Amino acid sequence: MRLFRLLKIASVASRYGLDELVLEHEPSGRLVRIANALQFWRDLSAPRAERLRLALEALGPIFVKFGQVLSTRRDLMPPDIADELAKLQDRVPPFGSELALKEIEKAYGRPAHEVFAEFDPVPVASASIAQVHFARLREEDGGHEVAVKILRPNMLTVIEHDLALMDTLAMLLERLWSDGKRLKPREVVAEFAKYLKDELDLMREAANASQLRRNFTDSELLIVPEVHWDFCTSTVMVMERMKGVPISQTERLVAEGIDMKKLSAAGVEIFFTQVFRDGFFHADMHPGNIFVAADGRYIALDFGIVGTLTDTDKNYLAQNFLAFFRRDYKRVAEAHIESGWAPKDTRVDEFEAAIRAVCEPIFDRPLKDISFGKVLLRLFQTSRRFNVEIQPQLVMLQKTLLNIEGLGRQLDPELDLWKTAKPFLERWMSEQVGWRGLVKTFKQEAPYLARTLPQLPRLVHQVLAQPAKADLAPQLERLIAAKTVQNRWLAVIAALLAGLVASRYF
Repeated sequence: MRLFRLLKIASVASRYGLDELVLEHEPSGRLVRIANALQFWRDLSAPRAERLRLALEALGPIFVKFGQVLSTRRDLMPPDIADELAKLQDRVPPFGSELALKEIEKAYGRPAHEVFAEFDPVPVASASIAQVHFARLREEDGGHEVAVKILRPNMLTVIEHDLALMDTLAMLLERLWSDGKRLKPREVVAEFAKYLKDELDLMREAANASQLRRNFTDSELLIVPEVHWDFCTSTVMVMERMKGVPISQTERLVAEGIDMKKLSAAGVEIFFTQVFRDGFFHADMHPGNIFVAADGRYIALDFGIVGTLTDTDKNYLAQNFLAFFRRDYKRVAEAHIESGWAPKDTRVDEFEAAIRAVCEPIFDRPLKDISFGKVLLRLFQTSRRFNVEIQPQLVMLQKTLLNIEGLGRQLDPELDLWKTAKPFLERWMSEQVGWRGLVKTFKQEAPYLARTLPQLPRLVHQVLAQPAKADLAPQLERLIAAKTVQNRWLAVIAALLAGLVASRYF
């Protein structure tokens, strides 16, 4: 089966001219000409990025998902390819209704009509990993209208085969492509495998949704659907059905009286709240996953991919954001080094100069015309010179920020991301390092201090009562002297052996 799959991949790659993506890096150009001559029937008039997207669609859901993940790695992908692969969202044909009903019966041990009062066999959305059907629970279960997410059947076997083939192809790319080692294709495949296996467990997605809902309880900005845990399994997830307008339908939103400027600013505030208040953010916020409720609040859907940040990450991110806004490039460089993202031996002045070269031409424009996501992207690319390790959580963050910023500008072309974000960041920094931060830290540490302080006198007495440690200096000197004598004897023996060998042969 793996051999047939490999042959199909080779056939599709040939049809769409993907060999050019590798062979075009050969300096003489002979290999490209030979490949095109041997496959003269191919139509390669379309741009390379479009051909790559079409090839991934032809290879099926797993490769479509891989293309979606690649589109988030803008630190590795050329811009034209990243932009084209971003079009792969929600372009996967649904699987049959009969299969969906079989998966429900397999998950619950009984047919769908016994689990739900109503179940629509026609899916309302289809993605590479799962598809969604509308249903209604039975009266004894609350009678709620729900959305039922069903994992594609037999995914695990297909995934294992395709991941093994992807790893093999990535290994060949590393060896044959001049940029292969720098782009680390095998690491990208490994990262994709990790995210894919996480998404295959819908219980994990349900937990993500539940956490995000808890973080935004009674929020005036964001609605997250309630998870019906009694009906969730690793292959089926049931949650509250949400009703709203897709955020991409701007004309309909305007017709319904939604304040677009307010909606745009709310999206930015939701993003920064998730990042800096919670350290837990929805990392797949493309237009297909966002609706708008009648009262103007955002509705978030699809929680398969989330990002998390530590307190250290949040602190350095806030410092970087504020330093960018103030054009304090030295502080940006220092923050990268202090956080460990850049090597400790990095020269601050050289790093500062490189960052200034990226940012200054951009900041000469009005703030509302600046794409902060693209600034971060260019900084990621510049950072390669200084061996900066791009943190996976920051790549997800940058990708999400690009989505939010693009969406915000679509809703309000005059959106000034800096103006919207700056007060939030300054307030957060004040809460972290000002007197509010001190009070918050004291409250968090109070239980530990309450346990530890009464023990301090006893701990101090135990330390003072211990016998003084023996002076190790004389012992160390004796060991060094013995080692010196041993080295001398070894040298003498080696000289004698060399003399015996020489006398034997000469």
